Parts: sequence; structure tokens; C-alpha cells
Amino acid sequence: MAEPPLLQVEQLHTEIKTKKGLVRPVNGVSLSLQRGRVLGVMGESGSGKTMTALSILRLVPYPGRITSGRVVFEGRDLLALKQDDLREIRGRDIATVFQDAASALNPTITVGSQLEEAITTHLSISKREAQRLCEEALARVGLPDPKTLLSRYTFQLSGGMCQRVMLAMAMILNPKVLIADEPTTGLDVTLQAEILQHISGLKKNLGSAVLLISHDLGVIAQMADEVAVMYAGYVVEKSDVVTLFHKPVHPYTWGLIKSIPRVDAPEAPLLSLPGRPPDMLNLGEGCPFLPRCHKAVNECRLQPMPEMREIEPGHWVSCYNPVRHDWD
Repeated sequence: MAEPPLLQVEQLHTEIKTKKGLVRPVNGVSLSLQRGRVLGVMGESGSGKTMTALSILRLVPYPGRITSGRVVFEGRDLLALKQDDLREIRGRDIATVFQDAASALNPTITVGSQLEEAITTHLSISKREAQRLCEEALARVGLPDPKTLLSRYTFQLSGGMCQRVMLAMAMILNPKVLIADEPTTGLDVTLQAEILQHISGLKKNLGSAVLLISHDLGVIAQMADEVAVMYAGYVVEKSDVVTLFHKPVHPYTWGLIKSIPRVDAPEAPLLSLPGRPPDMLNLGEGCPFLPRCHKAVNECRLQPMPEMREIEPGHWVSCYNPVRHDWD
């Protein structure tokens, strides 16, 4: 019998009221995270990846709000918990690495104070023991001279060092789930490799589940076991990583992958998706990818957003006329 998911997101909806109208950045998202597995979430900027992560932890900024859905972690619906109970889970059982670490960290407090707070919020230990754990966490992510670094402020650190401090803070209590939102953005190739190696180590050594958000398809292909593709707040395709990259069936996924240069076919033409990202104020009820889709048929224009359906074992797509060939 298959092990139940560690974290299950079911039909999650989030909306934001603006002066111009209602924006729906998360539209019925359903995801499943298994122990010791990495779920990659990919899509263009503005597709709803980050807002989905914030919604999972009930961190949607005002005036946004979660309107419906369930986020089940170890049998408990996070959306129904009291704030005090949710705080016990955040940081200890579910940790987050934000996209811009320099902004997420507090520049007026030392690195040591911020790391210690992450520990003492959940554990009753002495200051000396907390400092020891902080030094170990910084050393674990490859930062030199951890003891000195604890007395530094984040504005005294480089972007790459801030990112590793954020990762150390997320990993310090060995979380069961790590949500990593664009953890390698703005870093050079060497630092990217180090960050991804540490995330992979958390999965392998502790059996943690990882939700990895990225618009970098190379990172997703390297790290993920399963992949969910998002567009306009919807999940439009889900599959294991090998199937998705070798046999994409949603026209949007197909277009994204066809836009990547291929080492095995350097002379192959690079295609770009026509049109522009959808107007989130005027999504309507139909498929939001319709204006840009080369596979659209009358059913796409007349029917509401298609439901997710399994076209082969473990491969789901939301499309009336999916691509049924490989690189044709």
C-alpha cells in the first residue's frame, strides 16, 4: 500500500481585491508531497507559484485571502488551525526559503539573533546550546567562520551568503517539509549548485519532502521527482519529471520546453510562446491559455476550463486537445 502524502493541497483558491477588480492568483490548485521526494512547481513569472506557497502556510499578504480548499499536513488541515497551533508547525515542521533572502531577513538584527529565535521559538534550550546549533547550521551550508558570522548583520553579507543563511535557518530544526521559492535566483552557477546540493541532502538524509518553486526548467529537471506546471493560477499538467520533459502534453508545457536550447540538438530551432501572459483581472471561465494556444479547437472556445484528467498512469493534464506526440 502506498504511503499517504505528507502534505496534501486540495482545491486551493486565493483571491486579492484590488482597486481595479478581483485577482485570482490561485485557482483550485491541488498538489501532493511525499516523504523524501521533491515536487517541482514551474511556470512563467506571475503564474501563481509564490502565491500558492504563501497560501499553503496562510501567509497571503493583505488584502489577499484564501477563499476555499484544504491543506492537510499529517492529518491536520492547516487552513482550519488556530494561529498558535499554526505557528508551532511553521519553522519547525514546515520551513520556507524565500526568493529574496536579503529582503526576507531582518537587517537590524544580527544573524545569530535571527537563527536563535528560529530555535528558541520551538525548543526550550539554553542560549549556549542554541548558539552551538546555530554554528552547526551555518557550517552545514558551507559558510566559513560561523562563530564570527553570528555577530554580523545581513547588510554586511553578500547575496549568496544571505541565501545560505536563510537556508540554514530553514534547515536548523530538520523540517519535515521544505518550501523553497526560487532559492537560486540571482546567484552564480557555483552558488546555485551548492544551494541545490544542500536541499538535496535534506531530502536524502532526513527524508524531508521538498516543494521546489522555480522558473528555471534546468533546476526543475535536475532536482524534481514530480512536476506541476502552473499557468494563470491553475495547475495545467502534472507528471513525473522524466515523462513531463520527454512527453509534455499541455501546449503550454510543450511551448516552455521547446524554448530551451538542447545540447543534443544544437541546431534545432528555438520556439517562443506567442502573445503575452493573461490579464489576471479578466480571466473568465475558459482556458486562460486559449489566446496563445496553437492547438485550440472549438471545444476550447465554447467550454469552461477543462478538468484535470489522467491520460496515462500518473500523468494529468487540463486540456481538451493535448499534444500527443514527442518533439514533432
